[in-house]
Amino acid sequence: MQTSLADVARMRLVSQRLVDPLDGVVEAVGHLTCTQGQDYPGSTVSLALRTTGRSAAEVRAAYDSGRIVRSWPMRGTLFVVAAEDLGWIGGLTAEKTRRATTRRRDELGLSPDLLDRAESVAREALSGGGLTRAELLARWQDAGIATHGGRGYHHLFHLAVAGLVCQGPTQGREQRFVLTSEWIRTPRRVDREDGVRELLYRYICARGPVPVEDFCWWSKLGKVEVRGHLTDLADAGDVVTTHVEDRPYWMSPDLPDRYATWRRATAAPLLLPGFDEIVLGYGDRRAVLSEDEERRVVPGGNGVFKGTVLHRGRGVGTWKKATKAGAPVDVTPFDTLPSPVVNAVPRLSAALPT
Repeated sequence: MQTSLADVARMRLVSQRLVDPLDGVVEAVGHLTCTQGQDYPGSTVSLALRTTGRSAAEVRAAYDSGRIVRSWPMRGTLFVVAAEDLGWIGGLTAEKTRRATTRRRDELGLSPDLLDRAESVAREALSGGGLTRAELLARWQDAGIATHGGRGYHHLFHLAVAGLVCQGPTQGREQRFVLTSEWIRTPRRVDREDGVRELLYRYICARGPVPVEDFCWWSKLGKVEVRGHLTDLADAGDVVTTHVEDRPYWMSPDLPDRYATWRRATAAPLLLPGFDEIVLGYGDRRAVLSEDEERRVVPGGNGVFKGTVLHRGRGVGTWKKATKAGAPVDVTPFDTLPSPVVNAVPRLSAALPT
């Protein structure tokens, strides 16, 4: 079976549930497994767009109930993850992440003794309900633990990678850091073999069609470790392949039929916030953006992704909020905007979850 990149882009809208959305936020997070969380408001919108209710308030309620959290489960990046999944996913990648950040900790003077002191202060300060980032940094400062120059961030990061803290309940426009042992009531226990296989399977089902190299980029798990699990999943019929430019792309077995059902819906324009998984869930982004278009989404390669406008699954421009309340978003096209996009922008702007 051969599939074009154009169809890959549209099929991913189905697999990521941007068409045929899920009933609730917890289901959406569980389906995506780990979804980009660097931008808290943007990730809230991304999740709401994948649910029938399209409610940002429902996302915040899921945080407040302890069903979803934000943390650094892999790749040194903030993700939204189901609370029950945080521990076992982090366990697959934590040691590699710690090794990869050793040099930065040394540059900041974060010795093992200092890290232990920071952990001790955090355990006491966060017990019983947690603190905002600013409040926890203030506790460290009061204890004589420097937080300037990125040191506070790396203390938080180190504790999260160790599985000791995560971001849980909301407080205004941010979240409180909490102790995972207090906040996550029923963590799943998954051994490494089963964990790698499950993470691979869930990635393929939620983001297919996709080459295995993209999973390795996304998870930072090695291809040697992953290859046997991919063979097992394929032999069991849990995943199937199509070929894109003579390269195998993997997907769930039911995706072709679901795409046939929803294909017309995948042609509709979409407004996606910056850092959405349609862009950031893949190492190879050619299905949705050319190299030149990607540079316009991330100007200067500074790691800050603009919101994207999609048509037929492909990026056709970027957008930002209008300065005037109630006005449609301000779109910067890559080229001439297709008329369906021009006509849809006011409606899509008004429908963005808030």
